[in-house]
Amino acid sequence: MNHNTNEFFENVGGEEKLEGVEILTPHGIQGYQIDKKTADKYKITNIQQLKDPKIAKLFDSDGDGKANLVACNPGWHCKLTIDHHLQAYELEDTVEHNRGQYTVLLADAITRYQKGEPILYSAYNPRWISVVLKPGEDVVWLEVPFTSLPKSMGNLSEKDTSLDGKNFGFQISQQGIVANQKFLEVNQIARKWLELVQIPVADMSEESLRIKEGEDKPEDILRHGQEWIKNNQEKYDNWLEQARQETDSLDISNNKK
Repeated sequence: MNHNTNEFFENVGGEEKLEGVEILTPHGIQGYQIDKKTADKYKITNIQQLKDPKIAKLFDSDGDGKANLVACNPGWHCKLTIDHHLQAYELEDTVEHNRGQYTVLLADAITRYQKGEPILYSAYNPRWISVVLKPGEDVVWLEVPFTSLPKSMGNLSEKDTSLDGKNFGFQISQQGIVANQKFLEVNQIARKWLELVQIPVADMSEESLRIKEGEDKPEDILRHGQEWIKNNQEKYDNWLEQARQETDSLDISNNKK
């Protein structure tokens, strides 16, 4: 659990009241992306290539000769990691870390992309940006030369920051389900069902975009959920069936004791 979410967890009761059930969305990626056109033209695959002033200058949007990296809000934990990376990969002389309202900075990058200009930004998914600028089509992920993270994040290795043979430099994230312990105790079928549910990164990113575009009220979210179930009915029904069967089996074995 990262520092941002850990605070929310503790504020609503922490481990005394809540329990982590299972992974809901696996394989979330955080890292650096550039537009595919520039990546292909200059064969850029690794963030450390921006150590070359000529490569860095391609992404200069304010005329100071340095690449402008759209990054995190000042209070976000990822800001520390990005500052650390710029130092570890010797990019401080050629890359400028643009701090500010991430959504606003990202909107500016999207506008530049639409004009055919090179863009460089820190991204994570699930997140709406991967629906607007699709990885592999519009943009590409950059690898890092080696894993290096702030000491406060613990002793993480290349394995912790890699997925499908690519090292993204940030810890691969898993979005999990957290539930009230008392609720789980009296709702065994619900517990089993929550253990089975998995929603793909792409679907979560689509949901993120709908929320960003104003469909953010509780009734909107409920409707989105119902639409997702309809589109994944067989999978959903299987989870329910399996949860009921496993709970029934548990009840039978407990009654025999």
